[in-house]
Parts: sequence; structure tokens; C-alpha cells
Amino acid sequence: MKKILLPLLLLAVTAGAETPPDTLRQALGRQLPGATIDAIRETPVPGLYEVVIGPHIYYVSKDGRYLLRGHLIDLETRTDLTEAKQAKARLKALEALGEDRMIIFAPEHPKHTITVFTDVDCGYCRRLHSQIDQYLARGIRVRYLFFPRAGKGSHSYDKAIAVWCAKDRRKALTEAKQGREIELKTCDHPVDQHMALAQQFGITGTPMIVTETGEILPGYVPPNTLARHLEEAGGQ
Repeated sequence: MKKILLPLLLLAVTAGAETPPDTLRQALGRQLPGATIDAIRETPVPGLYEVVIGPHIYYVSKDGRYLLRGHLIDLETRTDLTEAKQAKARLKALEALGEDRMIIFAPEHPKHTITVFTDVDCGYCRRLHSQIDQYLARGIRVRYLFFPRAGKGSHSYDKAIAVWCAKDRRKALTEAKQGREIELKTCDHPVDQHMALAQQFGITGTPMIVTETGEILPGYVPPNTLARHLEEAGGQ
């Protein structure tokens, strides 16, 4: 009987034991109330855990007392371990937003997809959009999200909403970027969601391009340069 009970007892103790991520999740729940923790994983550094909160990556000590924000780099392989995880988190966040909350310009046969945070009144944003046909000709599908840099309640913000509420959003966006007056109207819109996502990504300027691999390219990138970069990054 003892030989049977001992393995069962050990099994019960093991099943009820908490793993370090479980303990850490509880500790973080006390330290960061309200934060939604998407994942907790071990890192190559003993006693240091990776914590994913939305598109953000943090590193936390095993006891949940110390938190680091920054990039974890493997000096031996010269690999940025954090950026790869952040890229995946960005793509997941964009997928959660959904393409029905974006304005999309697509070629007949897309090879690549980029997401561009844009400001209707930004000079380089206008330059990028003035070449939209060249991007499309290179097989680049462009998904636009709004990030009016002047903030909520500004004229740029109002114009972003008006573009979204227009009958033909692509036409309205093009005309707005050409400096034409558009009818200011309002409706149910995703502009606030776009802005919140931009802030989560740490975006401060426009245009800001997120590639199909989750990489961020700050600023305007010419069509040929962008197409070459997407190809070299492992796209189609």
C-alpha cells in the first residue's frame, strides 16, 4: 500500500506546485494592478523573465520586484532578442485591430503589405501618398492608420475623422493630402484606436511604416528603396 500511495502523493504535490511564471504573474498582479499580462517566458538569463503586455516587452526578476525596460542583446551572436518579440507583438496588435478599421490601397497582385501611420497634414506623409501608384506598381499593399500629431481635437484630427466618414475614403484621403478642402463630418470612427496603437508602439512622428515582419521604418521611404528592403527582409 505504501508503494502505491507514495507515487500518488508525489504526483499530487507536483500537480499543485506553482511554476515560477505563476508566482511571477501573481506578484505582478499586485505590483501592476489592471495590467493585462499576455505572456511570461524564461529568458536565456538565469532568474530573468520576459513579460509581454500588449506590444510591450519587459524583463522582470523572478520575485517580481525588479523590472527592466530595454533591449536584451546576445553579444555573442549580435542578436537583438527583444526586437524580434516586439515585432511579433506589433503584428498581433494590428491583426486585433482588423483591416476593416484601416484604409487600404492594394495592387492587383500584392507581394508585400505595409501599415503606415499617417497625418493628413504631414509633409512627408503627403510626399509618400503622392507616389502611391509607384508603391502599388511594385506590389506593395498600403494600409493606412491615422496619427494626427497635433492630437485629439486638432484640425488634423477632425480631417482624419472626416476622411474616414467620407463615402469614398481612398478618394477623400488623397484629396486631403493634396491640400483640398473636404467636408468635415463625423461618424463612428477608429481614429482614437489608431492613435492609441501608435502610442503603444512608441511612435512620435509620421509617416511611420510597419512592415509585414513587424519591423518599424521611421519616416518616408521611396518606393524603390522600400521594395528592395522588403525583398531583402524575406518577403515574397
